[in-house]
Amino acid sequence: MDYAARQKRLAVQLHNAGVDALFLTHLANVRYLCGFSGSAGILVLRLVRASVSAIFYTDGRYKQQAAEEVHGAKVVITKKPAFETACEAVLRAGVQHMGFEAANLPYDNYRQMVRALRGKTKLKPVSGAVEQLRAIKDASEIEQMRAAALVGCSLFQTACTAIAPGVPESVVAGELELQARRAGAEKMSFDTIVAAGSRSALPHGRASAAPIPADGFVILDYGVILAGYCSDMTRTVHVGKVSPERRRMYEAVKAAQMASIQAVRPGAAVGDVDQAGRQLLKKAGYAAYFTHSTGHGVGIEIHEQPRVARGQNQKLAPGMVVTIEPGIYLPEEGGVRIEDMVLVTESANEVLTPTTRELIEL
Repeated sequence: MDYAARQKRLAVQLHNAGVDALFLTHLANVRYLCGFSGSAGILVLRLVRASVSAIFYTDGRYKQQAAEEVHGAKVVITKKPAFETACEAVLRAGVQHMGFEAANLPYDNYRQMVRALRGKTKLKPVSGAVEQLRAIKDASEIEQMRAAALVGCSLFQTACTAIAPGVPESVVAGELELQARRAGAEKMSFDTIVAAGSRSALPHGRASAAPIPADGFVILDYGVILAGYCSDMTRTVHVGKVSPERRRMYEAVKAAQMASIQAVRPGAAVGDVDQAGRQLLKKAGYAAYFTHSTGHGVGIEIHEQPRVARGQNQKLAPGMVVTIEPGIYLPEEGGVRIEDMVLVTESANEVLTPTTRELIEL
């Protein structure tokens, strides 16, 4: 990972925002800019004439980890809390205008910062600067995400084998997560969703103790983290023989997903990608039962920019990775969702999760 190049790109944004430094507390952004994967640390980036200087502050628990992981930044191991030490260093350095991550800095920490800087440094909220950079993945990130996606795909058969009438949803999730670990995953990207029967009508029906019924849809939504990057995929299978109406419902979701995937290309507005699939569900009579956005960016975090949703005007660009995941959710009956990770290429797109979308009866 070229952390120095990322810091330089961020420095351009900071200069345009009129700040001399950026105080980073959001750990996903810290990791993106210097590689640290631990759970406590502060990164301060300063503009020094035509270059950028980075200092990473953490405590003694992470001394060895920081030495191994941090690149492109000086490491300072603090005896006092890292937040306090970093504020004191900013004051000593004479920073005049310091940006902070408004969306991620707790109010109590903001007040602590104000007191520590004694009015000598002006604070300016900076929102989304690093997140904008993270939306465009470089070649090394794409390689990691492709690998994470393939690990996720390899687990689909494991889940299908575990599904049977009477088996609790949590047992299916547990078997899937065990095999994910054995395949090299650091952990799951989020709480695994296994939602069967009427519970499949819950868009975020996390695996419960409920037994899988003898007839109905089962939504499997899961992802793994590999080398710090998330995967995300959803498939819906059916226990028992599928009725004509349920098959119609499934095929409507599959057609909507394919339409939205085909709309993914450089320069396309994310709202148009959303609309491409949504209008097919409307024609099929299911518009009222598609209750969420079509997708989201994914990367170091499971939800990143851009948001693929109705009315959003952000344009897709090469290097973005988004999910495309339309669904239909009929209360008391059940639901269907199909989700893939899609990379925006220079000319069109590439689906990173090549698992079959055909309806499987178990």
